[in-house]
Amino acid sequence: MVNLKSTIKGGLLENFYPVGWDLDKIDKCVGTPETVLQRQSDWHKDFEPVMCGDISEFEVKMGHEIAYEIKAGTDKKYPLAFILPAGPMGMYKWAAYFLNEWGTDCSHVTTFNMDEYADIDGNTIAGTDKASFEYAMTTQFFDKIKKTIPKNQRHFATKSNLPTYDEKIAAIKKSSGRTVLVYGIGRMCHIAFWEPQFAGEYKSEAEWRNQTYRLGAKLHPLTVEQNALTSFKSRTTLVPATANTIGPKLLFSADYAIGGCDGICGRGMMWQGLSFWMTLRYGKTPWVPSTYVPTMPGRLFFVKELAGPLEPECN
Repeated sequence: MVNLKSTIKGGLLENFYPVGWDLDKIDKCVGTPETVLQRQSDWHKDFEPVMCGDISEFEVKMGHEIAYEIKAGTDKKYPLAFILPAGPMGMYKWAAYFLNEWGTDCSHVTTFNMDEYADIDGNTIAGTDKASFEYAMTTQFFDKIKKTIPKNQRHFATKSNLPTYDEKIAAIKKSSGRTVLVYGIGRMCHIAFWEPQFAGEYKSEAEWRNQTYRLGAKLHPLTVEQNALTSFKSRTTLVPATANTIGPKLLFSADYAIGGCDGICGRGMMWQGLSFWMTLRYGKTPWVPSTYVPTMPGRLFFVKELAGPLEPECN
């Protein structure tokens, strides 16, 4: 059979994928659309994938989930630490809509953006730059909420601020607070910019799991290309190859996780189908960081098309 596995040796891709990836196991992750919701033995009892018919339904439901968690904190009077991504983004306008409709005061919320583009030394691009995640979050979420999150309670992954996340989140937990992780899943199955190849740098899963952040993280080439396609209108030359990112300790110790997979491109094309199936079926391993989210309580919203079938199609 002529495929990646039979042709990779001696080619340009031979050492391209993480050494911990098992191509046979990856293939076995992919099921048929009607089996995508079948529960797996390693899933948390309160983890639930939620199928959405299209992007519009996805954005509304995920936005409602975020807003509901914020309102619950208001109603029950406990502080909230929200770890937030700058992608997917469409749910934020709906989260703001619901919060405004309910008249929710967000003064009990502290946000921690999980990553930001940076140079190798961890110096980030300016928050006013349209390519920055700070700019995206401010204009697409914070500015749209009437009783918004106070500015001094919004944290971004800068060189000076990212190392303080662990202590700040721990203080909120100590005050009977709740931690909520909002995430997307990358083409390389990363959460935030915590890439799969980082697993090879640690002696044990426990050591890997205890990492709180990384400055100037070297992004996998497919991560750069994913962002070129999804955020930079194909202009690879504009995408930084390094970034600051939160680590597994903070990502995977949240009390609740709200995930989203919306990586379809139209005309039957997609970039996220395999990453989605790997997340659900590969089994927990540092070499595939997103495999930890099914072991957490939460909901993973996904667009139905990502369930497949993941087979060649003539367009």
